[in-house]
Amino acid sequence: MAAKKKDSTKAENIHVVVGTDEAQVKETALKLSRDLSPAGAGEFGLEVVDGNADNAEHAVAIVAQVVEAIQTIGFFGQGKVVWFKGCNFMGEGVTAKAQSAVDALDALVKVLEAGVPADVQFILSVSGVDKRRSAWLKLDKLAQVQVFDVPDTTRGGWEHDVESMVEERAAEHGLTFESGALSLFVLMAGAHTQQTLNELDKLDLYLGPERREVRKDDIRTMVPMTHSGAVFEIGDAIGKRDLRRALELMDRRLEVGDNAIGILMAAVIPKIRNFVLAQDIMERHRPSLTSYSSFAAVLNRLPESETAHLPKKKDGSGLNVYPLFLAAQECGKFKRSELRRALDECLKANHRLVTTSLDGRLVLSQMLTRMLVSEKAAAV
Repeated sequence: MAAKKKDSTKAENIHVVVGTDEAQVKETALKLSRDLSPAGAGEFGLEVVDGNADNAEHAVAIVAQVVEAIQTIGFFGQGKVVWFKGCNFMGEGVTAKAQSAVDALDALVKVLEAGVPADVQFILSVSGVDKRRSAWLKLDKLAQVQVFDVPDTTRGGWEHDVESMVEERAAEHGLTFESGALSLFVLMAGAHTQQTLNELDKLDLYLGPERREVRKDDIRTMVPMTHSGAVFEIGDAIGKRDLRRALELMDRRLEVGDNAIGILMAAVIPKIRNFVLAQDIMERHRPSLTSYSSFAAVLNRLPESETAHLPKKKDGSGLNVYPLFLAAQECGKFKRSELRRALDECLKANHRLVTTSLDGRLVLSQMLTRMLVSEKAAAV
């Protein structure tokens, strides 16, 4: 990840690393502590104060230790880094709400506002933060802040953001991904950085030094399937018109407790709908499929009249382009008439699941079979 540019309006020697992605927060704060430590100072150039408080009284004692560290001259008169590591009482827990802990943090902020000695670099790393608190509001204005939150997987396009991080981390292992494997890996491993790193390490060991390209089968073998991964895999099988695999995946999800309507609504209908939309986009606007950014640029330049029917992000901030980009790469396997038939089969399956007592496995199996066989075969 590229280094964050400093804000010249804020203190240059006060740093806050915050976010729900604990692995990213820890890694970034650790790198900062190493980069900012005085050259040649060794272990004397870094003073770490553990911010994991057991209770409010402990929190007050920790803050006092931090203040003392900031105000104490470094060994041999050299500068130093003070790292307030993993503070756990800035959020909404019982300790964080205790008035004594709140007062202690306010006192620390006053010390920081008064000015940290020029030869001291202060780092605060924290995961849970109540951003309504005065201590945080003042820190946000005062410090160089870096935020690392776990992407919200309910918002469209989160996969693209995670893919960039995964590619960067994979390159550090010397790993590359075959076409389509990166998207599969992200949806199988999820959005948490630590989980992603663990799965990359497993793939690295599994492949060994002789092979550095990650294939889809490697991911299916080594990476546990999340719910998002299962949805992606069923959609991928539909996109390839691989009836056997689609049925196998459907059976697997039913066996682990998913219900038939949930599978239909989460995995099948969105895939077919995106195919219909993507096919129309490709025919009328011909965006490039060489990269996600170039595809998105074409769609984002279209007038509202051309995009009103396209899916939007849940927060309303724009088009949910990423699923359409994936669908545009696969929709060529279906004729327009076949997609119309597929939508009709989805409607019939939904009606049967809701209004009859037919077995869900039977309804979905019939739907997938009629959907994925060719028109010529269906007519026989």
